Amino acid sequence: MRKADRDLASLTVLALLMTGPRHAYEMHLLIERTHKTFVTGLPRSLYHAVNRLVGGGEIRVSDVVREAGRPERTVYALTDQGRARLRERIGVLLREPDPDASLLTAALSFAGCLSPETVAGLLRERQAGLERRLAAARAVPDLPRILLIETEYEVSRLTAERDWVSAVAADIETGRLTWPADMAELADVTPLLEEDGSSHRNTRVRAS
Repeated sequence: MRKADRDLASLTVLALLMTGPRHAYEMHLLIERTHKTFVTGLPRSLYHAVNRLVGGGEIRVSDVVREAGRPERTVYALTDQGRARLRERIGVLLREPDPDASLLTAALSFAGCLSPETVAGLLRERQAGLERRLAAARAVPDLPRILLIETEYEVSRLTAERDWVSAVAADIETGRLTWPADMAELADVTPLLEEDGSSHRNTRVRAS
């Protein structure tokens, strides 16, 4: 897995912009109010992610707006390149097992950006990878238990994750877990943003 794939702040910016153009403060509020605790180092990490994504062509400036009594804010939108990169990164995080549980947490949080069939397939690939790691963890020498206690923990962790991943994949495959084809049906976060009137959809200053 590449270092860039582990950048959860950038992943989150891309995923939030799938729901429509937003400014950075609005995204910050959404991260906090939807409990995306896997994004650390806020707000600096968010603003750095935005700058990286603009530089890489994955998001673009779409507008600059002024809200009553507030400073001008730059509004960002997802590009086609960013949309493709988002789906690729979610796929990598769903498919490849990693001891860092926050990577899977983030991928699951944004799994709705992919089709149910795609997610089920990726989870089955992850299950196979977990099986291989389990086999390797179990292939240990016959030593006193205290010398292998960390391996015992790893086997327990991998087993639990494998079983959970298998169950979720089965739920998708059998139709017990579904989501709409149009993610806009799940993406109405306006009430969260209207608590303090922070939505950017007010007075336009200029458009790019």
